[in-house]
Amino acid sequence: MKKILFISAADQLQDGAYRLVKQMAENETISVKGLFFSAENHEENMGRGFIAITEPVLKRYRNESILLDGCRHKFAVECEGIGVRYTIHPNESVWDTDLFVKESRFSDLVLISANTFQTANQQAESSYFMEQVLRFSECPVIVVPEGFREIDRLAIAYDAGAESMFALKQFVYLFPYFTDHPSDIIHVKNDGIDDIPNRNLLLEYTKAHFDSTFASKLQFDAKKYFTTWVENKKNVILITGAYSRSSFSNTMRRSFAYPTIADHICPVFVAHSA
Repeated sequence: MKKILFISAADQLQDGAYRLVKQMAENETISVKGLFFSAENHEENMGRGFIAITEPVLKRYRNESILLDGCRHKFAVECEGIGVRYTIHPNESVWDTDLFVKESRFSDLVLISANTFQTANQQAESSYFMEQVLRFSECPVIVVPEGFREIDRLAIAYDAGAESMFALKQFVYLFPYFTDHPSDIIHVKNDGIDDIPNRNLLLEYTKAHFDSTFASKLQFDAKKYFTTWVENKKNVILITGAYSRSSFSNTMRRSFAYPTIADHICPVFVAHSA
C-alpha cells in the first residue's frame, strides 16, 4: 500500500489528479490523504492596509470556508466512488509550508494539479505555491494537468547526473506496474556529440527494470523545443530529477521541465534527493 498526499487550493479543479488516483487504484492498494488550503492569504491582505475586519472581509472568509467544504466533499465522493481509503486533514488555513513539509515527510507521493494555487494574478510560470511544493516536498511529486487521461508511455529525462538517476529509481520503486510501458530515455544537449554519458550503465539499469526502452540524444535547445517534443507523445509522463532545495528556485526555472509543467503538457514526476 502507498500513502498519497493530495494537495489542492480551495478554488481549483483537480479532475486530472483524480483520474490519476483512479489509475493507480486499478493497479495497487492506496491510501489518500487530502490537504486543502484556502486560496486567499488573509494575513498578507491585512498587512496591506486593512484596519478592521469589515463585512466584505468576513464574507470572503465565509465564501472560502464554503469552497474548502466543497473540496473536501468532492474528495470524499471521488475516493468513495473508486473504493479508495482516504482521510482529510482538518486544515482551514492558507498555504503553510511547514505543515506541507511535515505531511510530505510521512507520505510516499504528493499529487498536485498543474493549476493549483494559480489565481488571476499569478501566471503559471511564476506560481509561488507550486515552487514551494516542488522545492520542499520530502517525497516525490507528480504534477498533473487537467487534460490528463492515463499513463501508457514514459519519457525519462537523463542528464547523466545523480538527481536524474535518483528520480528514475524513485519512479521504479513507486510504480513497478508502469515499467512495462514503452519508455523513451532522453538526453538533451545541443553539443554536436552523439554519445550519451555512461550509456552502457544506463541501459544496464533500465533493461533490468523496463520491458522496452529506447535511449536517444536530442540535439536542440531544450528550453525552446522540448515541450513540442513531449506534446507529440500521447499519454506520456515525464520523469525528471530536480536540484537541491538550496538552489532549487533558480535552477528549476532554467530547467526544460518547467515549461512542461507550466503549459500543462503532461504529468511530470519530480524527485530530488536533498
